[in-house]
Amino acid sequence: MCKDVRCSSLLICLDVSSDRSKSRKAHFSAPSSIRRKIMSAPLSKELKEKHSARSIPVRKDDEVLVVRGTYKGREGKIVQVYRKKWVIHIDRVTREKVNGATTPIGIHPSKVVVTKVKIDKSRQAILDRKNSVKKTTQ
Repeated sequence: MCKDVRCSSLLICLDVSSDRSKSRKAHFSAPSSIRRKIMSAPLSKELKEKHSARSIPVRKDDEVLVVRGTYKGREGKIVQVYRKKWVIHIDRVTREKVNGATTPIGIHPSKVVVTKVKIDKSRQAILDRKNSVKKTTQ
């Protein structure tokens, strides 16, 4: 439980640190369940309006557009979400090795935009929950 302290009208939680090294340690040693949420990608303008959500955790069959880096402008389907390395592999973003084999290039999810969402029950529940929260706050 968080130990709260009131400082005038501001509520301060004593269990949360602003120390850079502690933040980095927490980030890079995060378990897979938390990495899933950290590895979220923004939705395209059309999907933002449709689902009333800004971003969503990426998953295997989503279609994305790379918006930053060397592979900017490339579109494709997510082949793998590699949580251990904090990257996603996209089907048309590969390079050829010296021996002729092709290998996927890892791209961070924050550098892509989701253009088509693969929706199943749990994914729909996430979008519905985000949508209902937005409606109650307005």
